[in-house]
Amino acid sequence: MNRELRVVEDIASAAVELFLEAGPRTIALSGGSTPRPVYERLAETPYPWEEVDVFFGDERCVPADDPDSNFNLANRPFLARVRARVHAMVACDPVGYEDALRTVFGEGVPRFDLMFQGLGEDGHTASLFPGDPALEVTDRLVVLVERPDHTRMTLTLPVLSAARLCLFLVSGERKRGALRELMDDGDVPAAKVAAERVVVLADLDAADGLPSRE
Repeated sequence: MNRELRVVEDIASAAVELFLEAGPRTIALSGGSTPRPVYERLAETPYPWEEVDVFFGDERCVPADDPDSNFNLANRPFLARVRARVHAMVACDPVGYEDALRTVFGEGVPRFDLMFQGLGEDGHTASLFPGDPALEVTDRLVVLVERPDHTRMTLTLPVLSAARLCLFLVSGERKRGALRELMDDGDVPAAKVAAERVVVLADLDAADGLPSRE
Protein backbone atom coordinates (compact mmCIF):
# COMPACT_ATOMS: atom_id res chain seq x y z
CA MET A 1 0.00 0.00 0.00
CA ASN A 2 1.20 3.51 -0.79
CA ARG A 3 1.84 5.57 2.34
CA GLU A 4 3.23 9.08 2.49
CA LEU A 5 6.06 9.58 4.97
CA ARG A 6 6.85 13.14 5.92
CA VAL A 7 9.86 13.60 8.16
CA VAL A 8 9.36 16.87 10.01
CA GLU A 9 10.93 18.83 12.84
CA ASP A 10 7.56 19.99 14.19
CA ILE A 11 4.85 17.33 14.08
CA ALA A 12 2.22 19.67 15.53
CA SER A 13 2.66 22.32 12.83
CA ALA A 14 2.65 19.72 10.06
CA ALA A 15 -0.45 18.02 11.49
CA VAL A 16 -2.42 21.27 11.75
CA GLU A 17 -1.46 22.13 8.18
CA LEU A 18 -2.82 18.79 6.97
CA PHE A 19 -5.91 19.21 9.14
CA LEU A 20 -6.74 22.55 7.54
CA GLU A 21 -6.03 21.13 4.10
CA ALA A 22 -8.50 18.29 4.71
CA GLY A 23 -11.16 20.52 6.29
CA PRO A 24 -12.72 17.62 8.22
CA ARG A 25 -16.14 17.60 9.83
CA THR A 26 -15.74 14.14 11.39
CA ILE A 27 -12.54 13.24 13.21
CA ALA A 28 -11.28 10.54 15.55
CA LEU A 29 -8.61 11.25 18.13
CA SER A 30 -5.79 9.02 19.35
CA GLY A 31 -4.13 8.73 22.74
CA GLY A 32 -0.50 8.84 23.79
CA SER A 33 1.85 11.75 24.41
CA THR A 34 2.68 12.63 20.78
CA PRO A 35 -0.76 14.11 19.90
CA ARG A 36 -0.91 16.51 22.86
CA PRO A 37 0.98 19.37 21.14
CA VAL A 38 -1.22 18.82 18.10
CA TYR A 39 -4.36 19.15 20.22
CA GLU A 40 -3.02 22.28 21.89
CA ARG A 41 -2.32 23.83 18.50
CA LEU A 42 -5.75 22.85 17.14
CA ALA A 43 -7.44 24.53 20.10
CA GLU A 44 -5.78 27.79 19.06
CA THR A 45 -6.71 27.36 15.39
CA PRO A 46 -9.71 29.32 14.04
CA TYR A 47 -12.09 26.71 12.64
CA PRO A 48 -15.87 26.08 12.49
CA TRP A 49 -15.66 23.66 15.42
CA GLU A 50 -19.41 23.79 15.99
CA GLU A 51 -19.76 21.80 12.74
CA VAL A 52 -17.34 19.05 13.83
CA ASP A 53 -18.12 15.67 15.41
CA VAL A 54 -15.22 14.31 17.44
CA PHE A 55 -14.90 10.61 18.25
CA PHE A 56 -12.07 8.51 19.65
CA GLY A 57 -10.17 5.63 18.08
CA ASP A 58 -9.82 3.83 21.39
CA GLU A 59 -10.08 4.27 25.13
CA ARG A 60 -9.12 2.57 28.37
CA CYS A 61 -12.02 1.55 30.61
CA VAL A 62 -11.22 4.12 33.29
CA PRO A 63 -13.02 7.21 34.61
CA ALA A 64 -12.99 10.29 32.38
CA ASP A 65 -10.62 12.14 34.72
CA ASP A 66 -8.14 9.26 35.07
CA PRO A 67 -4.57 10.05 33.93
CA ASP A 68 -4.73 6.99 31.63
CA SER A 69 -7.87 8.22 29.87
CA ASN A 70 -7.51 9.29 26.24
CA PHE A 71 -10.49 11.58 26.75
CA ASN A 72 -8.74 13.24 29.68
CA LEU A 73 -5.60 13.68 27.59
CA ALA A 74 -7.53 15.43 24.81
CA ASN A 75 -10.10 17.29 26.89
CA ARG A 76 -7.97 19.73 28.84
CA PRO A 77 -5.76 21.02 26.01
CA PHE A 78 -8.35 20.80 23.24
CA LEU A 79 -11.95 19.66 23.59
CA ALA A 80 -12.84 21.88 26.56
CA ARG A 81 -11.65 24.88 24.56
CA VAL A 82 -13.65 24.39 21.35
CA ARG A 83 -17.35 24.00 20.53
CA ALA A 84 -17.20 20.65 18.74
CA ARG A 85 -19.70 17.85 19.36
CA VAL A 86 -17.72 15.33 21.40
CA HIS A 87 -18.57 11.64 21.53
CA ALA A 88 -16.42 10.19 24.31
CA MET A 89 -15.78 6.48 24.84
CA VAL A 90 -15.69 6.79 28.63
CA ALA A 91 -18.69 4.52 29.25
CA CYS A 92 -16.72 1.65 27.65
CA ASP A 93 -19.94 0.40 26.06
CA PRO A 94 -19.29 -0.92 22.51
CA VAL A 95 -22.98 -1.18 21.61
CA GLY A 96 -23.64 2.34 22.84
CA TYR A 97 -20.68 3.70 20.90
CA GLU A 98 -21.84 1.99 17.73
CA ASP A 99 -25.18 3.75 18.24
CA ALA A 100 -23.34 7.07 18.62
CA LEU A 101 -21.51 6.43 15.36
CA ARG A 102 -24.77 5.67 13.58
CA THR A 103 -26.35 8.92 14.78
CA VAL A 104 -23.70 10.80 12.81
CA PHE A 105 -22.80 8.46 9.94
CA GLY A 106 -25.96 6.42 9.47
CA GLU A 107 -25.87 2.68 8.82
CA GLY A 108 -22.83 0.85 7.49
CA VAL A 109 -19.17 1.44 8.19
CA PRO A 110 -18.54 5.08 9.16
CA ARG A 111 -16.21 7.01 6.91
CA PHE A 112 -14.26 9.55 8.93
CA ASP A 113 -12.85 12.59 7.19
CA LEU A 114 -9.71 12.37 9.35
CA MET A 115 -8.42 9.92 11.91
CA PHE A 116 -5.41 10.65 14.08
CA GLN A 117 -3.49 7.42 14.67
CA GLY A 118 -0.65 6.55 17.00
CA LEU A 119 1.97 3.85 16.56
CA GLY A 120 3.12 1.62 19.41
CA GLU A 121 6.58 0.14 19.67
CA ASP A 122 5.03 -3.23 18.79
CA GLY A 123 3.27 -1.76 15.75
CA HIS A 124 -0.17 -1.50 17.33
CA THR A 125 -2.54 1.32 16.52
CA ALA A 126 -5.71 2.30 18.39
CA SER A 127 -6.07 -0.74 20.67
CA LEU A 128 -5.44 -3.26 17.91
CA PHE A 129 -2.42 -5.27 19.08
CA PRO A 130 -0.36 -7.95 17.33
CA GLY A 131 -2.04 -11.33 17.55
CA ASP A 132 -5.20 -10.05 19.23
CA PRO A 133 -8.51 -11.50 17.94
CA ALA A 134 -9.87 -7.94 17.58
CA LEU A 135 -7.72 -7.59 14.46
CA GLU A 136 -9.90 -10.15 12.68
CA VAL A 137 -13.27 -8.56 13.54
CA THR A 138 -15.10 -7.39 10.43
CA ASP A 139 -18.74 -7.44 11.55
CA ARG A 140 -18.49 -4.90 14.39
CA LEU A 141 -17.54 -1.25 14.52
CA VAL A 142 -16.37 -1.28 18.14
CA VAL A 143 -15.02 -4.07 20.37
CA LEU A 144 -13.52 -4.57 23.81
CA VAL A 145 -9.89 -5.68 24.11
CA GLU A 146 -8.36 -7.18 27.23
CA ARG A 147 -4.91 -5.83 28.07
CA PRO A 148 -2.65 -6.21 31.14
CA ASP A 149 -3.19 -2.61 32.23
CA HIS A 150 -6.89 -2.04 31.50
CA THR A 151 -9.73 -3.39 29.43
CA ARG A 152 -9.96 -1.16 26.38
CA MET A 153 -12.50 -0.26 23.75
CA THR A 154 -11.41 0.28 20.16
CA LEU A 155 -12.71 0.97 16.70
CA THR A 156 -12.17 -2.02 14.46
CA LEU A 157 -9.94 -2.26 11.42
CA PRO A 158 -12.79 -1.81 8.89
CA VAL A 159 -13.57 1.58 10.47
CA LEU A 160 -9.94 2.69 10.42
CA SER A 161 -9.59 1.58 6.81
CA ALA A 162 -12.74 3.40 5.68
CA ALA A 163 -11.33 6.83 6.59
CA ARG A 164 -10.59 9.40 3.93
CA LEU A 165 -7.37 10.33 5.70
CA CYS A 166 -5.45 8.50 8.42
CA LEU A 167 -2.74 10.62 9.93
CA PHE A 168 -0.14 8.68 11.90
CA LEU A 169 1.87 10.73 14.41
CA VAL A 170 5.19 9.06 15.28
CA SER A 171 7.94 10.40 17.51
CA GLY A 172 11.01 9.11 19.29
CA GLU A 173 13.76 6.64 18.49
CA ARG A 174 11.89 3.82 20.28
CA LYS A 175 9.39 3.87 17.40
CA ARG A 176 12.00 3.36 14.65
CA GLY A 177 11.43 -0.35 14.27
CA ALA A 178 7.66 -0.06 14.19
CA LEU A 179 7.86 2.82 11.72
CA ARG A 180 9.96 0.75 9.36
CA GLU A 181 7.47 -2.10 9.61
CA LEU A 182 4.63 0.31 8.85
CA MET A 183 6.34 1.83 5.83
CA ASP A 184 7.50 -1.56 4.48
CA ASP A 185 4.08 -3.24 4.80
CA GLY A 186 5.31 -5.41 7.63
CA ASP A 187 3.21 -7.77 9.70
CA VAL A 188 2.05 -5.20 12.26
CA PRO A 189 -1.50 -3.96 12.94
CA ALA A 190 -0.77 -0.39 11.82
CA ALA A 191 0.24 -1.65 8.36
CA LYS A 192 -3.22 -3.21 7.96
CA VAL A 193 -4.90 0.22 7.93
CA ALA A 194 -5.93 0.73 4.30
CA ALA A 195 -7.51 4.18 4.38
CA GLU A 196 -8.02 6.17 1.19
CA ARG A 197 -4.98 8.23 2.13
CA VAL A 198 -2.38 7.41 4.80
CA VAL A 199 0.09 10.09 5.82
CA VAL A 200 2.79 9.39 8.40
CA LEU A 201 4.28 12.39 10.18
CA ALA A 202 7.50 11.34 11.92
CA ASP A 203 10.16 13.30 13.74
CA LEU A 204 13.86 12.96 13.02
CA ASP A 205 14.44 10.51 15.87
CA ALA A 206 11.75 8.10 14.72
CA ALA A 207 12.58 8.32 11.04
CA ASP A 208 16.36 8.11 11.27
CA GLY A 209 17.61 6.52 8.05
CA LEU A 210 14.22 6.66 6.29
CA PRO A 211 13.69 9.05 3.38
CA SER A 212 10.47 11.03 3.06
CA ARG A 213 7.98 9.50 0.63
CA GLU A 214 5.25 11.67 -0.85
